Amino acid sequence: MPERGRSTPTDHVGNGPTLAEIDSLYRTQSRRVLATLIRLLGDFELAEEALHDAFIAAVQQWSRDGLPSNPRAWLVSAGRFKAIDGLRRRARFDASLSLLADQLDSHEEPEWEHEDLEDDRLRLIFTCCHPALPADAQVALTLREVCDLKTEEIARAFFVSPSTIAQRIVRAKQKIRDAGIPYRVPTREELPARLDNVLRVIYLVFNEGYSASSGSALTRADLSAEAIRLGRLLLELLPDPELMGLLALMLLHDSRRAARTDEAGELVRLDDQDRSRWNQTQIAEGAELVQRSLASRRFGPYTVQAAIVAVHAEAASSAQTDWAQIVGLYDLLLRISPSPVIELNRAVALAMRDGATVGLAAIDRLLARGELRDYHLLHAARADFCRQLGRLDEAREAYRTALALAQLEPEKRFLQQRLNELDTEPREA
Repeated sequence: MPERGRSTPTDHVGNGPTLAEIDSLYRTQSRRVLATLIRLLGDFELAEEALHDAFIAAVQQWSRDGLPSNPRAWLVSAGRFKAIDGLRRRARFDASLSLLADQLDSHEEPEWEHEDLEDDRLRLIFTCCHPALPADAQVALTLREVCDLKTEEIARAFFVSPSTIAQRIVRAKQKIRDAGIPYRVPTREELPARLDNVLRVIYLVFNEGYSASSGSALTRADLSAEAIRLGRLLLELLPDPELMGLLALMLLHDSRRAARTDEAGELVRLDDQDRSRWNQTQIAEGAELVQRSLASRRFGPYTVQAAIVAVHAEAASSAQTDWAQIVGLYDLLLRISPSPVIELNRAVALAMRDGATVGLAAIDRLLARGELRDYHLLHAARADFCRQLGRLDEAREAYRTALALAQLEPEKRFLQQRLNELDTEPREA
């Protein structure tokens, strides 16, 4: 529900729709409603107020009349009228608001076509990712406004403080308003130059859904599905090889969703997953997209990452995985897009190909440079390698460090289990 410090629509539910029904509607429709309200009202803050007011009106009226046949269109109409009424009430303090209300009211009530409502989300993405905005603000604003991530969740994705993210979002909205940034999808000629940040946004959304940054659940299927949907929409607009690669990467990762947790919701490592539960339809689609992107010879880092995941998907087991090919793909990825996280992933692949000693040495080089010192997955990987090498005291210390840094409850429980298992193994002499 909304982040603001005021009551949410579900606080007002009486004998009508249940709390679960309203929450579900908010989760699935609120961002779509907001996108259309921003187009109709031309202002982020006004649209957000209208969205909140529309949900309040909905639960009050629907408790008497039941759900309308098209709840999203009802919410858009209610939000638009609530915004106009609010502007007229405030017009006695600011005459310009009366003019704005008259302008908004002068337009006839639109016909709510499904495709138009869907296109509003795409328009909103490109507005949030306009090149006039700083790159970090583009991503933060899109994650907040399009995908309804909280500032804390966005901050964790950026490894910065929530207050920093909040400031970026406020400044970005001000820039859009003051510069008159248009609310539209770029022309086909403009699309390639505008695409990079949009791809980055979509991938961050997917990552938050595939491996939530914090909380009690390992995944957020709604966010992953939304990222894949947005990727498909963009690919219809622009058959770009790297967009194909990104969609392939998301599909291939998401194909493992059912096997990533057990019946109790606990994390299952890739090596231990039941590969018969992997979604073969998504794997086939993702593999085809990878091949199409690679064949273009105009691919980038998303395609290379997708190729790595495709190698995993093709293997019947971890032991049968072509680790040499994966290391080679990581070498290519590091040349295209150098990153300490990619180096960490390559270190794990090295360990699988050449042994834990080689992998541990690569991780220790990362630590010596002071990179990823606060990244729990680095310490978890180091703990695993130390454990394999019989350096159990170092393994315990690394697991404890990873446990202190982890934010997601299933990961914490998994790391604690790994730490507890060491108690059954003999200590070093």
